[in-house]
Amino acid sequence: MEMVKLTPSVADNIWGGTRLITEYGIKTDKNPAAEAWVLSCHPAGPSTVQNGEFAGKTLQDAFLADKSICGKKGERFEFFPLLIKFIDAKQNLSIQVHPDDEYAMRVEGEYGKTEAWYILDCDPDAELILGFNREVSVEEFKKAAQSDEMMDICNKIKVKKGDLFFIESGTMHAICKGILLAEVQQNSNTTYRIYDYGRLGKDGKPRELHVDKAADVTKLCPPEIKDASERKTEKFEGAVRAELTTCDLFTMYKLDVDGSFTAIADDESFVSLLCLEGEGKVKCGNTELTMVKGESIFIPASSGEFTVEGKLEILESTL
Repeated sequence: MEMVKLTPSVADNIWGGTRLITEYGIKTDKNPAAEAWVLSCHPAGPSTVQNGEFAGKTLQDAFLADKSICGKKGERFEFFPLLIKFIDAKQNLSIQVHPDDEYAMRVEGEYGKTEAWYILDCDPDAELILGFNREVSVEEFKKAAQSDEMMDICNKIKVKKGDLFFIESGTMHAICKGILLAEVQQNSNTTYRIYDYGRLGKDGKPRELHVDKAADVTKLCPPEIKDASERKTEKFEGAVRAELTTCDLFTMYKLDVDGSFTAIADDESFVSLLCLEGEGKVKCGNTELTMVKGESIFIPASSGEFTVEGKLEILESTL
């Protein structure tokens, strides 16, 4: 399979805005455009391949035809391992938690979710919720979820453009209003909603909560926040590449290209390139693709050398 450009699936969650359409070129008739699943094999929103032998089919179709596109690091996963998104939070997302793999596979039949957020832009006073501001009991947790008391025990963190947050499964969290981010996560859509501000869904009824399941999996303590201020950075003639975060599930880089940058998609992992700013082109083998802000390119494992040319800011993700 050659390098391909992907068309995202778009979700119109009630808390979303329109910046993905107006600023990132995401084409959709949905309003709001809360999430764009720019690299996805999940049945709730698979990405579509634009070019090559799988043009018009989903990335999941390509994966099922040849699972080696993920590389050696993907062999341990039953499903395609990652899901990458843009998220535009015009309003607060619910306070929620994701289970780990053991619980999620047993109860939901899919992976749990560890994820990471890269802040693309935010309002000056924007904040997010990550864990608790103190240790709480299961009883206190369940009681707080039924009222505004939940806001009193949440750990709130001010955010700024360029911040990176790593959210391990079991960590209570919420993206709050005024934040635009890119998310790299396990390929899962299992979310346990804990508190939703008394908000009504599109049907005019309160949205479903999952407090009992959440209580099974939530770490009822302050979070462990990784220091992301010191980033391992490599400088090249035409690019700078900074490691944002790495774990046993994925690695994320911020790649700033001004000229030309060459790297290799080896047999260990695929490479995902998500354009955050600018424009240029990507060459790999006999394939050359243009790339502009908001576009996602998937380079299968073992594709060999690829070159990025132009002036671009890219989120690069691998296993």
